[in-house]
Amino acid sequence: MLSELHLSGVLFAPITLYALVAIAITLVLRAVIWRSGLARWLWHLPLMEVALFVCVLSLLVMYF
Repeated sequence: MLSELHLSGVLFAPITLYALVAIAITLVLRAVIWRSGLARWLWHLPLMEVALFVCVLSLLVMYF
């Protein structure tokens, strides 16, 4: 588990770094889903993208 991030005298919660990394991973996974053609099988694409972000974020928090 990370401690607070100290940037120019401002303390940020560790979830901030986790969320930024999760956004990057989610964007890569989203591109893979689009290029592989799996996106056409999904009923509600924005809901899937939010769920994917939440899953990636929770995995990052749980394992790092």
